[in-house]
Amino acid sequence: MKSYKPFLLSGVLLAGAAAFLAIPAAFAQGQQAASPQAAADPAKVAALPIPVNEIIRRFAQHESEFKVERDNYTYTQEVLVQEPDGGEYRRISDIVFTPAGKRYEKDTFFPVPTLQQISMSSQDLADLENIQPFVLTTDQLPKYDIQFVDTEKVDELDTYVFRVTPKRMEKNQRYFQGMVWVDDHDLAVVKSDGKAVPDLKDNLFPRFVTYRENIEGGFWFPTYTRADDILHFQSGDVRMRMTVRYKNYKRFGSTIKIGESKPVENSPANPQQPPQK
Repeated sequence: MKSYKPFLLSGVLLAGAAAFLAIPAAFAQGQQAASPQAAADPAKVAALPIPVNEIIRRFAQHESEFKVERDNYTYTQEVLVQEPDGGEYRRISDIVFTPAGKRYEKDTFFPVPTLQQISMSSQDLADLENIQPFVLTTDQLPKYDIQFVDTEKVDELDTYVFRVTPKRMEKNQRYFQGMVWVDDHDLAVVKSDGKAVPDLKDNLFPRFVTYRENIEGGFWFPTYTRADDILHFQSGDVRMRMTVRYKNYKRFGSTIKIGESKPVENSPANPQQPPQK
């Protein structure tokens, strides 16, 4: 997010923003879970059913297969970015296909943003497509150091937890930095907690948690992303909250392999009403 100006809360705004500023306990726990730096317990590593490198190889292969699978689905994406004083950016769009099989994004509800302290940059929009629903495929593996951290229960799932760190930052490239949770049965990523890197001089990016759900077979699709963070701009700190919901996944065609998504001309930017459920 880019900053417009220093962020100063008056006494009146402080009272009205109290609920906004409180971080939900579940999210705070997710933030804490992403921070450990200690090496994994050797006993836990020895107890794994297969070597760590083989787990990484298999889940990256599964992620590659999942990426192809998800590229054959239509879905609805709902984005909401909020500031404590009530300013917001709201956008609902459908990721769909033309009859010829070309994938594109069509806005269905996009009122004029009312953000006052921050703005959504083109980089933020690109990260919404590529980093928040992070997919660690085999061709991405050489770019990252991946370290086994622990085993952990996520809801009813037994998972392996890995720390993911870019090996180097190359110009004009974006990376994920944080933790991923891998289901020990399907070897599918079911949760990620981290942020897009690098931050830029006047463009900072929040920490987020993305959750996936089992939509088809052994494939887990991103369904919910949440960020609740303070961005430390040179001009002052800005508190922001973001939620992204991915809904209504529907297969377009089982034999179609879609390439990189390219946006086309959107529908009118300010319809009067959101789409009917």
